[in-house]
Amino acid sequence: MKTGGFLPPAGNYHNLLSYRKTKIIYDATFCFCERFLRKGDRTIDQMVQAARSGKQNIIEGSKAAKTSREMEIKLTNVARASLEELLEDFHDYLRVHHHTCWDKNSREAQYVRKIGKKPNSDYKDFREFIETRPAETVANIIICLIHQANFLLDCQIRRLEKDFLEGGGLRENMTRARIEARTKRRYRDLS
Repeated sequence: MKTGGFLPPAGNYHNLLSYRKTKIIYDATFCFCERFLRKGDRTIDQMVQAARSGKQNIIEGSKAAKTSREMEIKLTNVARASLEELLEDFHDYLRVHHHTCWDKNSREAQYVRKIGKKPNSDYKDFREFIETRPAETVANIIICLIHQANFLLDCQIRRLEKDFLEGGGLRENMTRARIEARTKRRYRDLS
C-alpha cells in the first residue's frame, strides 16, 4: 500500500485509450446522424445517447474509482454495453438500407484500424471520411471504431478485475490503513 493515505489514484481518464476512442465514436455518430438520418427520427436520440453513454461512463467510472473500484467496474461495463447497443444500431442501419457490412479483414477495415492505432488519434484523423463519404462507408468506419473501443474496454474490465483481486477495495484498504496506524501508535507508545 502507498504511504500517505488509503485512497488510490484515480480520475485520469484522458490517458485511457478507451476514452479517446469513444470520444471519436461520439463525434462520428453525431455527424452520421446529422448527415444521414431524418430530423425527428427517434433513432437519432438513441444513437447519440448510446455514443455519449459509452464516453461519459468511462469518465464517471474513472472518477468513482477513488472510492469505489466496484463502481468503476460497473460503469466501465455500462460504457461497454452502451457501445454494443450503438453497434447494433449501425448494423441495423446497414441491413435495412441494403448496405454491406465490411468483413473485419477487408482492406477498408484494416485501413480504419491502421488509422486508429496512431498514437493520440482523434476525430480529426477520421473527419474527412466521416464528413464526406456515403452513409455505408461512414457506418462501417464507426463500426470498426466501436469494435476497437469494445476490445479496449474488455481489456480494461479484465485489468480492473485483476487489480481489485490483488489490491482489494476501499473498505479493505481503510481497514489496513487503520490497523497500520494503530500498530505505529502502539510502537511509538512503547518506545
